Amino acid sequence: MPGVAGGKLITIEGLDGAGKSTLAMALVEALRERGVPVELLHEPGGVALAERIAELLEDPSQAIGGRAEALLYAAARAELVDRRVRPLLGEGSWVLLDRFADSSLAYQGAARELGVGEVRAINLFATGELVPDRTLLLRVAPATGRARLSIRGEQPDRVEREGERFFERVAFAYEQLARGEPSRVRVLDAEQPSARVLELALLEIEDLLPAA
Repeated sequence: MPGVAGGKLITIEGLDGAGKSTLAMALVEALRERGVPVELLHEPGGVALAERIAELLEDPSQAIGGRAEALLYAAARAELVDRRVRPLLGEGSWVLLDRFADSSLAYQGAARELGVGEVRAINLFATGELVPDRTLLLRVAPATGRARLSIRGEQPDRVEREGERFFERVAFAYEQLARGEPSRVRVLDAEQPSARVLELALLEIEDLLPAA
């Protein structure tokens, strides 16, 4: 069930360090300049309960099993969709979402080896079968993503502490998702400067923009 009548749901996906937040902020500004009503949200979080869940998921001191991790992400996502995403879409607003269900398919379904189909089923239930109108997948090599994270100087969260092989599985899973749904998932070369990535992103959503 893509989006909701009136609004559009655009999601941004990719490895940690791919530049999702940078693109999201620039894309919101570009859309508003074009007169598009748009709200930027992020996962996990965006509403009080989801933020509480995010604290648990990101805490390096927490030992969380794969199934529990998948269910916690789905619970946070369900709350965000119910409280913010669907109401905004229903009002005719665009929603730009930094991560969505594809993250769980790649990270928990593939990298945690829980099964993409199984994790997809959990998230279809959690979101009421909400599917993005367009997904922008930022492609970077795992090494590039990790190097960018180290430059930030921030302490890595629980998931960011995983090893290289884990992120290679995530990257491969994202590529598989893109090949499986080429009309929805558009791959952008995020090794390029951020200004160029924004240009490419706008080209990939141009068909969704209202006529001038």
